[in-house]
Amino acid sequence: MEENQTSAHIRQKRRAILQERRRRRLRVIAWYGLLAEVFLLPLSPGAATFALLVASLATGLRLWKDESFSFRHLPFDVPAILFVVISALSVLASPNRAFSFYNYYNLVGVYVLTYLLVGQNVRQAQQMKTILRVAGVSAVLVILYGYYQFLFGIDISSMKWVDGDAFPELRKRVFSTWENPNILAGYLDIVICLAFGLFMHAGTRRKRMMFGAFMLAAAACLAMTYARGACLVIAVILAGYGALKDRRVLLACLIVGALLLAVDPVLYERLTSVFTKVDTSTEMRLAFWESTVAMIQDHPFLGIGWGAYWLVYPEYDFYLQGADVLIVHAHNIYLNYMAEIGIPGAVAFFWFFFGTMFLALHLPFAGAEKTEEQRLLRGLSLGLGLAVLSVALNGLTDDLLFNIPSSMVLWMMAAFVGALSFLSQPDPAGSSCCFHLPRETMRAVVSKASILWQQKDTGEKSMAEKEENTEKTTPSAEKTEAPVPETPEVTEKTPKKQPEQVEETEHPGSMTLSADDIAELVKEATALPNHSPAPEMTAGEEQAGEPARKNEAEEASEEEATEEPAASPGENTETPVKAAPAQVQDMDDGTAAPADAEPADKEAKVGEAGKNLDPQADADNDNDADLPLKQQASHDQDKQEADSHEGTDKHIKSDN
Repeated sequence: MEENQTSAHIRQKRRAILQERRRRRLRVIAWYGLLAEVFLLPLSPGAATFALLVASLATGLRLWKDESFSFRHLPFDVPAILFVVISALSVLASPNRAFSFYNYYNLVGVYVLTYLLVGQNVRQAQQMKTILRVAGVSAVLVILYGYYQFLFGIDISSMKWVDGDAFPELRKRVFSTWENPNILAGYLDIVICLAFGLFMHAGTRRKRMMFGAFMLAAAACLAMTYARGACLVIAVILAGYGALKDRRVLLACLIVGALLLAVDPVLYERLTSVFTKVDTSTEMRLAFWESTVAMIQDHPFLGIGWGAYWLVYPEYDFYLQGADVLIVHAHNIYLNYMAEIGIPGAVAFFWFFFGTMFLALHLPFAGAEKTEEQRLLRGLSLGLGLAVLSVALNGLTDDLLFNIPSSMVLWMMAAFVGALSFLSQPDPAGSSCCFHLPRETMRAVVSKASILWQQKDTGEKSMAEKEENTEKTTPSAEKTEAPVPETPEVTEKTPKKQPEQVEETEHPGSMTLSADDIAELVKEATALPNHSPAPEMTAGEEQAGEPARKNEAEEASEEEATEEPAASPGENTETPVKAAPAQVQDMDDGTAAPADAEPADKEAKVGEAGKNLDPQADADNDNDADLPLKQQASHDQDKQEADSHEGTDKHIKSDN
């Protein structure tokens, strides 16, 4: 029997070990798959998608098998779900439903998986730090490859990215690992915003120099794209932040911008062309927007169908007039979403989009002392908010989200913001602490509180010892007085004032410090607290309070004894009832007590002396001192009988 139990126990342990190994493997696969997606997304979208699928499968198995890993809801899951549902319904309105459905489940599928993968796996600040490092290495590779293209790249004059007649000197526009210079420029705007947020909350000069150098390198690569909209967007974001928050940022933007324009006159010409119509791309954008507005007016609810812009545009072509050019999007994300999935779907998406941006810019991170982790979270939150803002501003002149990797980056940032919202919440275990102090000050406060606690412990012990010694050596006040019988008719109970008692706390082993005490500790770090919410009783107060409590107990017992003779049938209660008032009156007037009370007085004194000699006899002495009225009545009755017997004896003698 014992062998069977041992075997079952061993099998159970093996099973638990195997389950833990499976959980660990799934956790590792999901984590490294996420890192692979982050690293490969700007470099190789196909490889990044494969890593996404593997990591998503591992995450799903974790949610199923690992009880300690539970699904959590991010702040903007509701608009995300609405967007997914309405986009699926828009497929029904497409002129080519098969194509729209194929495009929908491929694109929306990877967007949602990216959102879930990041939102469910990133739960610690250290994980975010690791992801930022991986993303930084990937961004450096993208920038370096852009430099390579600018120095040794191909001639792009044959490509349709530049109007050669308007800009004959413009021969090179880098695009690095991305498909288009405008898409690369949008990615660089995101990267610069993230680096800027970390730069503003960097704790050391070394980190600021590193982030500053990275931003300058990314800005130089951005200038090589000659993307007018992206260059103006990043200038507006940084200059606006500088004007509102820090004028030094505004000054740095002006200096860097002036240097870039002075070094490259072609860049200056490109930027100023935004406000004219000499460039055909500007004219084409205006024509596309006009056609898109017409599509929205004709299909306001479900739109023209997911991804069906290129199929419907020829019907609304007011500019090209049948030219052999494929127009795949409206060069404006707001108009493009409203045209393809309808106004309700666009509202759901931009609820998700702008809600993420505002949440990132307004996340509360409590604490005046900024630790390295707090700086990281604050900087990342600011960078993500500005990065989403850059996508929103770039979307006015281009549809960056038409590019699949760009959309995956956006959904990844939204998931990061959702994860940050959990990390920004205060810890329930430390929510009672309302002081955010430097580390040294907190150590001094804790040290002083510990000293106060030791002093309180020592004081309580010494007070208890003193009280015990006092009870053994000092006679109580009530033991020196003769017992006075009372009756309900003569004596009225008047409440006696008790000494103020210390209100006991719910936790006797705790020490309460008021806000003034803590403030004084914080200010001085060595001073005793000024106030105490519950002052302790001194030894004298306790000694004065103890007799009062005993007097009250004796009076209660005397009342009970007074009521007993009246309730007992067959007893003659007239004589003791009449004798008691006279006795009380004599004692109140200060006259001597009757001779019958002297033995009781002597017994009380003997009891007091016995108490001083033998502390264990306290209870017996109390009983001796508390002579009830019944005993007094019995004593008077015996005296009356003795008097009657004496009279009888005299009568017999006289007869004789």
